[in-house]
Amino acid sequence: MKIRAAVLERMGMPLPYAKSRPVAIETVELDPPGPGEVRVKIAAAGLCHSDLSVVNGDRPRPLPMVLGHEAAGVVDYLGPGVTDLQRGDHVALVFVPSCGHCAPCLEGRPALCEPGAAANAAGTLVGGQRRLHRLDGTPLHHQVGVSCFAEYAVVARGSLVRIDPDLPLDVAAVFGCAVLTGVGAVVNCGRVPLGASVAVVGLGGVGLSALLGALACGARQVIAVDRLDEKLALARQLGATHAFNAGDGDLVATVKHITGGGVEYAFEMASSVDALALAYAVTRRGGTTVTASLPHPDHRFPLPAVNLVAEERTVKGSYLGSAVPARDIPHFVSLFRAGKLAVDRLVTQRIALDDINAGFDRLASGQAVRQVIVF
Repeated sequence: MKIRAAVLERMGMPLPYAKSRPVAIETVELDPPGPGEVRVKIAAAGLCHSDLSVVNGDRPRPLPMVLGHEAAGVVDYLGPGVTDLQRGDHVALVFVPSCGHCAPCLEGRPALCEPGAAANAAGTLVGGQRRLHRLDGTPLHHQVGVSCFAEYAVVARGSLVRIDPDLPLDVAAVFGCAVLTGVGAVVNCGRVPLGASVAVVGLGGVGLSALLGALACGARQVIAVDRLDEKLALARQLGATHAFNAGDGDLVATVKHITGGGVEYAFEMASSVDALALAYAVTRRGGTTVTASLPHPDHRFPLPAVNLVAEERTVKGSYLGSAVPARDIPHFVSLFRAGKLAVDRLVTQRIALDDINAGFDRLASGQAVRQVIVF
């Protein structure tokens, strides 16, 4: 079938993207789903910093590629062998397809699925196929098995989680990445206990989700850090007990003062080694620093090894919120319904597919938390 989709031909185009237009809206061909695959009619898709990292070249991917990895939609067509979904089901899309058979999947860590990681790096679905191509037959790569900046997407069954049909799809879209990654980093990776002190460095969609997750865990102090005062104001509205500009010269001393030596848990969500260093600096002796961001592969974090040992520090990475999506997305939706995760407050703008380059400009400048393309 022919669909409209956002295609990236070349990375590293100059800002502003509204002028250089790195992403082209094209009519492309989408093949029917194969065995174990599903076609989804996309209702809404979120613009995430991970998408921007592909556009600007920080996260190299095979090109040309149909972009998009955070979305919700409606099941349109089932490939052979898919028996646990029905046409019309509402689903959230997840950017790591789980094969269910590799060692990490069997250990209950589907975010580290080995065939899924290999397929995502190659720009294919988990079975190795590409279902997208231009009208002249030129193959198009899939972004992390999703490619949801399009009217329809063919994905592996393992990339889908069924959701309640009465959940607004423009809100449901952010559960597959921002909420799963941010809240999951807090509850699955950090395992923040009741009464802990927490700092979140970087207040995009993932960072603010982590903030919401810390509040839901019952943290006694939740300290928000960012370079933009508008995001600090939103963090306060969402419940942060303190909010500081990352440019403040005495920030580390201030945080250590108000927490009595530093926070027990710090979460870095800014895709910056400097932000990770700041998160580590505000973590107390014996504390845990978690990063869930994806800076350029060449960037290195200068970890102070003696300090790591002498203060019994823990530094952890969290991918996809260290989550089991089929378990965690319904749990997080329940918390949203109970008023404990104000996920809808993260959606700061709804845009059309044709406005995607200007949307990436707003994302690059930090003007938006989560923009959602509504189809």
